[in-house]
Amino acid sequence: MRKDKKQVIGDEIGDAQIKLFLDFEPVDATSPSLHKLIKAYRGLRVDDFERFLGFFKEAGYGLDGKDEQGNDFIVLIKDQRNAEEYIELIEKARR
Repeated sequence: MRKDKKQVIGDEIGDAQIKLFLDFEPVDATSPSLHKLIKAYRGLRVDDFERFLGFFKEAGYGLDGKDEQGNDFIVLIKDQRNAEEYIELIEKARR
């Protein structure tokens, strides 16, 4: 594969499928916004997660939700292997 081409694994995900991640609700004291971010992080590729963030903000959700221990999205994922790109997207979306 050429170096300037990004490998795509799986089918293209439509907006409707991405918006489904807005429907997830927590079963504990985790904020709904954090719960939706975590579900999207676990289920979407980085490009799709970036699109999700647009829908997320448009729906009025905040990027600073916390879990029962006071941890936000970045704290919860920062030690994971592919977290850096997702963290960059969150920081960009906060501006």
